[in-house]
Amino acid sequence: MGKLVRFGVSMEEGLLKKLDEWISKHEWTNRSEAIRDLVRQRLVEKEWENSDSTVMASLTFVYDHHVTELQERLTRMQHDHHGMVLSSMHVHLDHYNCMEVLVLKGKASEVLDLSDRILGTRGVKHGQLVRTSSGKTI
Repeated sequence: MGKLVRFGVSMEEGLLKKLDEWISKHEWTNRSEAIRDLVRQRLVEKEWENSDSTVMASLTFVYDHHVTELQERLTRMQHDHHGMVLSSMHVHLDHYNCMEVLVLKGKASEVLDLSDRILGTRGVKHGQLVRTSSGKTI
């Protein structure tokens, strides 16, 4: 972490009130930490705008494991991208449903492509890609 630098921020009273309510709801210790997190979030979004940036993500999805050959297709997609899929976790939710969580690292465009392919596979009921960063640029 670098040297902390103080600076002033001016904003409308109504916007500041909303910021303070948001800070309180999310239990940040102060405005500075909240603003730092907002800036980091925007920097992560900026990383993902460059399709060649190396990014990190987690992909969580729920599927019906009784759908014919679905598990094999999902496993094949992951093996086809073995350098991108760093880790996976499989959870049996009930007799029909399973959840998988994949940790992904790769070019933003390739991570998005794999995510779209998995989430678009017949039998996948729901999923979400959580975009983040390796932390090097934030």
